[in-house]
Amino acid sequence: MSSKNKAIIIGGGISGKLAARVLSDIYKEVVILERDQVQAGPSPRKGAPQGEHLHALLHAGEYGLEELLPGITEDFHRTGAVKINSTIDLAWFHHGAWKVRYDGGYNTTLQTRPHLEWHIEQYIKRIPNVVFSYNQVVEDFLYNEEQNQIIGVQLKDESIIADLVVDASGVSSLSSNWLGKHGFGIPEEKVEINLSYVSKQFELSENQDRDWKIKMVYPNPPQEKIGGTISKVEGNRYIVTLMGYHNSVNNQEVVKDDNGFIEMVKKLPRLDIYQEIENATPLTKTSLYRIPNIIWRRFDKVENSPNGLVQIGDTVCRIDPVFGQGMSIAILEALALQKLLQKHEGELHKVPAAFHKSAAKIISPIWNMVITEDFRYPATKGKKPFGLSLQQWYAKNIFLLSSQNQEIYNSFVKVMNLVRPITSLMKPGIIKSVVIFVFSKSRKS
Repeated sequence: MSSKNKAIIIGGGISGKLAARVLSDIYKEVVILERDQVQAGPSPRKGAPQGEHLHALLHAGEYGLEELLPGITEDFHRTGAVKINSTIDLAWFHHGAWKVRYDGGYNTTLQTRPHLEWHIEQYIKRIPNVVFSYNQVVEDFLYNEEQNQIIGVQLKDESIIADLVVDASGVSSLSSNWLGKHGFGIPEEKVEINLSYVSKQFELSENQDRDWKIKMVYPNPPQEKIGGTISKVEGNRYIVTLMGYHNSVNNQEVVKDDNGFIEMVKKLPRLDIYQEIENATPLTKTSLYRIPNIIWRRFDKVENSPNGLVQIGDTVCRIDPVFGQGMSIAILEALALQKLLQKHEGELHKVPAAFHKSAAKIISPIWNMVITEDFRYPATKGKKPFGLSLQQWYAKNIFLLSSQNQEIYNSFVKVMNLVRPITSLMKPGIIKSVVIFVFSKSRKS
């Protein structure tokens, strides 16, 4: 039963839509204020420039999305998304070796970001107390200073009063600037990676020997900085995404024409993707997206934070997209918000602070795992995690063991897909396998 009148969500991206889903169980009306215009179908939108590049839901994200929106996975598949066996249909060259391929019983859905987001939006629109309002720019918060309470938002020509405001507007969010201007210090963790993302879609020729549906060729740092992925998506298309750390991609050359993109593919550690697209038909222009740094805003540590305000998704943390965890983090955050709304239904004022603490617990191990890899490049700048060298050494040997030991790779798959904590890779049997592997390598050398 609804116990509050209105909640406002700034931003209608994936995290905003999922926040609306869980808030709709508690609030009589949920209004999503979206800067972009309404979409006529699954297509890239201005407010999500990263949307033209390869996206994937990890297993935890896919399971969580189905929990929040029952039947959504079938909607994806019915409309063309590609269902694959995660450990058979994926060919992954990682740190100089191919992962072992086997049937682990895991499934993954391959699709474009616009296809995924469109179907989520259509699902949310079927919830009667959720309203989308497009072409809306939130200019300010309405703030009751005496009560230290956010009480709504200010649009260009309208003020909207609300019991709760959720900022899902992304890394350049209103709340980050607003809190700073009003003296609420936001501790930040920032790591400079200077990453470029470049993507293009192709139609491939028929090939009976093609034994994969997604192929990933990752760089072996620090000497290699450019990696790439080719993935089948809806419409019998393939999307190729290249990523290059620390300005290793010549942005002007790679987007100049089709040949510029293909020449960049030649620079990957292996020629597998180049051999697939050298005679393929380009279907789209080349898209470029830059991520100078990743950032985690510690809203959980803001002292005396205003009541009635929640931050979610990229507003809190923009993670390195190479590891494909961003959307899954947003889903896990939505599930955490749902639990807190149920727990504190009679005293909803407790939800914002409790949520920010829960979000930090979700993000912390993932952030540490990601920056451990980012700091393999000497040019990466930021605060290094404790025990970095040991973590990198151990992770490197897990990666290499995953090319020959099915049990190790199976454990790594669960961690990579956020189904198991990274501590599960520290079990005595796995540590023993790593020690034996390292010892055998040293004897051979």
